[in-house]
Amino acid sequence: MATPGGAPTNQPAPRAPGTDLRDRFLTFAFAAADLLVETGPHATITFAAGAFRHHLGEAPEAFVGRPLDCLIAAEERGALGMAIQLLAARGRLPPTAIRLNDAKGTAFSLAGLAPAGPQGQFCLTFGPLPAPPRAAAVAENAAFGRAAAGMIRGPAASAALALIDLPDEIRRIVARRPELSAELDAALLEGAGGGLTGRLSPGRYGLLVGRELPDLPSLAARMESVLLSYGLGGEVSTCNLPLEAEALTPAQATRALRHALAHFAGQGMAGLAAGGLTGALREIAAQAGSIRRVIGERRFELLYQPIVDLRGRRVHHHEALLRPDGYGVDAFIRCAETVGLTEEMDLAVTDRVLDALRFNTGARIALNISGLSMQSARFRALLQERLDASAALLPRVMVELTESVEIEDEVEARATLDMLRARGIALCIDDFGAGAAAFRYLRNFPVDWVKVDGAYVQNAVRSERDRSFVASMVDLSLAVGARVIAEQVETEEHAAVVAGLGVELAQGYLFARPGRLPTAAAPLRRAG
Repeated sequence: MATPGGAPTNQPAPRAPGTDLRDRFLTFAFAAADLLVETGPHATITFAAGAFRHHLGEAPEAFVGRPLDCLIAAEERGALGMAIQLLAARGRLPPTAIRLNDAKGTAFSLAGLAPAGPQGQFCLTFGPLPAPPRAAAVAENAAFGRAAAGMIRGPAASAALALIDLPDEIRRIVARRPELSAELDAALLEGAGGGLTGRLSPGRYGLLVGRELPDLPSLAARMESVLLSYGLGGEVSTCNLPLEAEALTPAQATRALRHALAHFAGQGMAGLAAGGLTGALREIAAQAGSIRRVIGERRFELLYQPIVDLRGRRVHHHEALLRPDGYGVDAFIRCAETVGLTEEMDLAVTDRVLDALRFNTGARIALNISGLSMQSARFRALLQERLDASAALLPRVMVELTESVEIEDEVEARATLDMLRARGIALCIDDFGAGAAAFRYLRNFPVDWVKVDGAYVQNAVRSERDRSFVASMVDLSLAVGARVIAEQVETEEHAAVVAGLGVELAQGYLFARPGRLPTAAAPLRRAG
C-alpha cells in the first residue's frame, strides 16, 4: 500500500502486471454482478468468474479461450459489438441492457472498463435486470440470417436450427391477413423455448436456439390450432437443419447456411439440399460454370442509386448495384464467393464502373468490393493495374467494403486499402452494425465513410433502442474521423430522424430507386 504522497509503507513481493487491477476489479464487481469476464485481443475470454454454472450450465473456466459473444444471445451480438467498440473508444461502458445466451434469454446489465495495457483488454461485469429489455418479437429474414451465421461461427454443439413451413395455399392467405400472421407469430414465440424466431418469408419460419430444440411437434400443433381457429386446415411441417459442418471452414459454413435459408424462404422444405450445410455447399458449387459464364461474358448490368446530401438534397454520388442475368443478386454473390469467383466478379464490376465514369464526366460512383477480394494479393495487383490506367478518373471513385464475407487476413486487406487510399479513392464500410466484424474494420482500417445498416434506420423511427444504436454508431464513426451515410431511407420521417442524429448523407427510395446513371448531378427529384 502507498501513502497519499506515493511512498510505499511496505515492500511487498513484486506481482505480475495486472494482478492488482484484477483483484480490485473482482472485489468491486462481485458486489453488483453475477458474472465477471476479462477479454484479450480478438474479443476472446481470458478470465471468467462468478455464477456461470448457474446461468450458462458450465464452470467459469470452461469459457476461457472462447469468443466473448458466446455468452450473449444470438440476436444481441450486434449490440455487443457496438458496446465493445464504445468501451474501446471511451475507456468505460456504462450499464447496458443485453440478453444472455441461456434458455430464457435472461436480461442482464453489461458494464465494463478498459484498463491501461494491451489493446483489446477489457474488464466486464454482467448483473441481472429485473425485467427483459424489450418484448420478444419474430425477427425479419435478414436479422435472423445474421444471428444464425453468428451462431455457427461458435462451437457447433451449442447451436440448433429448426425450420417451420406452412402449406402453400395457407401461406398465400397469411400474406394477406396480418391478424392471422400476428397470431401465428405469437404461437411460435410461445413454443420457441426462449430461442430466436425469424420470419423468412410469409408462412415460413426459422427457430434458432443455443442448445437443444424445443418439442417441434408440439410447436407445429400450436400453429395448426391457430389455423383451425380461422377455419383453415393443414399440416405445419418442421425439420431440424443440422449445423454441424466439421469439414467446412467457418466462411464456407456461413455461405452454405445463407444459401439454405434463402432456398427455404423461396421453396420451402423442397428447397433444402440433402446433407445439411455440406449438401448446400455442394449445391452451390454445381453452379460454378454458369456463374463463370455470366461474369466472363459480362451478362450483367449495373444500376445506380443516388446517395444524397440530407441538407441540400443534392446528389453526392451514386452506388453501382450489380444485377446479374438469370440470378437473384444475393444468390449470385453467395455462389460466386463459394466457388472462388469473387475476384473476377469484382474486377468485372470495376471495369464497368470505370467505363461509366469515362462517359459521364459529372458522375461520382461507389463500387462494392468483397472482403474476399480485399485480402487477395493477386486481386490487389490486377485492381491496381486497372486503376493506374485510369488515373484521371480516380477522384470520382469510392469503394465500399462489404461484409458478406468476414476478413480473416487483415494484413493483406490493409495493404489493399492502403493502395486505394494512396490513389485518392475514398473508402466506406458498408452495412455498419449488421455484424460485429464491421466494428473491428472501423478500428483497424482507415475509412472515410461509414454506411449504417438499413435495418437500424428502419427501426429508429419507432424504437428508442435502435435510435440509440444509430446515435452511437454516428458518434463512434465521427470519433475516428469517418462521415456517416444512412441506407434504406424511405420516408421523410426516416430522413428527419437520421439527420437529427448527425448523419450527413442518405440513400433510399425516398430519393430514387436504382436506375440508369444520370449524365450530371442535379437538384434531386423525389422518386415517384
